[in-house]
Amino acid sequence: MRAFDNLVMALRGISSSKLRSALTVLGVLIGVSAVIILVAVGTGSSRAVESRIDQLGTNTLTVINTGRFGRGPSETGTQTQLAELTIADVDAIENPSNAPDVESVSPVLSTSVTATYAGATYSTSVVGSTPSYLTADDYSVSAGQAITSTEVARHDRVVDIGADVEDNLFSAGTDPIGQVIQLGSSNFEVIGVLAAKGSSGLDNEDAVAIAPYTAVQDELTGESQSFSELLVQGKSSSTLTLAEDEVESILAAQNDTTVADLPFTVVNEASLLSTAESTTSTLTTLLGIVAGISLLVGGIGVMNIMLVTVTERTREIGIRKAIGAPKSAILVQFLVEAVLISLIGGAAGVAVGLIGSRFEIDGVHPAIAGYTIPLAFGVALAVGIFFGFYPANRAASLRPIDALRRE
Repeated sequence: MRAFDNLVMALRGISSSKLRSALTVLGVLIGVSAVIILVAVGTGSSRAVESRIDQLGTNTLTVINTGRFGRGPSETGTQTQLAELTIADVDAIENPSNAPDVESVSPVLSTSVTATYAGATYSTSVVGSTPSYLTADDYSVSAGQAITSTEVARHDRVVDIGADVEDNLFSAGTDPIGQVIQLGSSNFEVIGVLAAKGSSGLDNEDAVAIAPYTAVQDELTGESQSFSELLVQGKSSSTLTLAEDEVESILAAQNDTTVADLPFTVVNEASLLSTAESTTSTLTTLLGIVAGISLLVGGIGVMNIMLVTVTERTREIGIRKAIGAPKSAILVQFLVEAVLISLIGGAAGVAVGLIGSRFEIDGVHPAIAGYTIPLAFGVALAVGIFFGFYPANRAASLRPIDALRRE
């Protein structure tokens, strides 16, 4: 029998029970679309996490002051000591002979204040640092200029403000450059506006004001000689681990301790990214497995409908075999019918999956993974062959005399 004849007979078989066939197609459709949409959600989540980590800075290490080190009061008399990150630590890490894989070091002072201008107010995170901080934390200036080393040395009260700070303090058409705003109770001159970065986790990267750390010490945090953290930029992502080892060794020497007892936490952004990628990859795999289970259920529906079809068409099978139809012809006839149902469901499922992936799901923008479309369609085809073979083989194995006797 020609392929076209098998296709025609399959279409007739499917159309003979439209509702039942439609429900079977629906089962495959749901499975295929679930694979595409859920994997797209996992991929979108992965990209969102990677983007947020990238916003933390490029090739950076964050050294965080954890407070104290030592074992505390004990029988030996060893006491805890106050751990501080100082400008001496900055100078030691910046020395190329000590840390050849470090590009820059930025001391960081952070505080939250209310920014005020002409009656408008906005809650702002103030970062006191040096010019290298903007590069390390991936900020760029969209208007005006960045703070300079000279302004840091002179304790100048100047500031670069984030996009949200500009939007909330200044009315449309007002040029913020050269204007004086209040940060807390102190006046700072706006010399630059930072390009928008968006949010990073719970932090709004655009609700920030970056000023010389010397001015922040003078006006906002007090003249403490210690910093809350250091932002260290490595020369490249491939040597960031080497830079981390160098920074830890320098800080251990500066504080007369060992790396194991270092009173600071060094956060490697590359390690965060690797961990995030691993976690989201696992999540995507689990979502794919869940979707695959629904596709398996659809395959069972295909087998069920084909077994019912074989039972209903037993006399037809008997007549065909009685007039000389070989076993292979009967097998192909019913196998084509099962595969056709799966392909129709697969094509419809791909369409639904593509449409469904265009909508935001629980705050996540799904991202279609290119491999999921041929994979889902291929699995649908495999489902038709696998779950259709048993009913088709059962039909082909019927003896003509037994089939003709069946009512």
